[in-house]
Amino acid sequence: MTNFSTKLLPTTRDVIAPDGSDVRVLLTLDGGSMAHFELAGEQTSIPSANRTVDEIWYIVAGRGEMWRMAEGKEEVVNLAPGVCLTIPSNTHFQFRAFGSSPLQAVAITMPPWPGDAEPIDVDGPWVATVSR
Repeated sequence: MTNFSTKLLPTTRDVIAPDGSDVRVLLTLDGGSMAHFELAGEQTSIPSANRTVDEIWYIVAGRGEMWRMAEGKEEVVNLAPGVCLTIPSNTHFQFRAFGSSPLQAVAITMPPWPGDAEPIDVDGPWVATVSR
């Protein structure tokens, strides 16, 4: 039997992500989950990596940068509305918001987020300005 789900974006965060951003949980299916992430303006996340999950991010508001490093490859990507990017498992990543507006992204995690043991603390290129 098919069960349909519908949900409005929550007005307040549900949790704080391991990277220090605010998370508004959206919906989950067996293969993945979706959430809205927000990092306040002029803030820098905590560098992190995911042990087992892959993520796809789509930037919906704000501007900033995302640093990613895996398997000897490293890059910094400019973030702005309309940019979509992947964060494969074991990729070290960190992001920051420019200006006074928050950086906002909708992200899909595959498989769904497994819990508190998933993230790994890593070294990143910037000093984090948020906490968990």
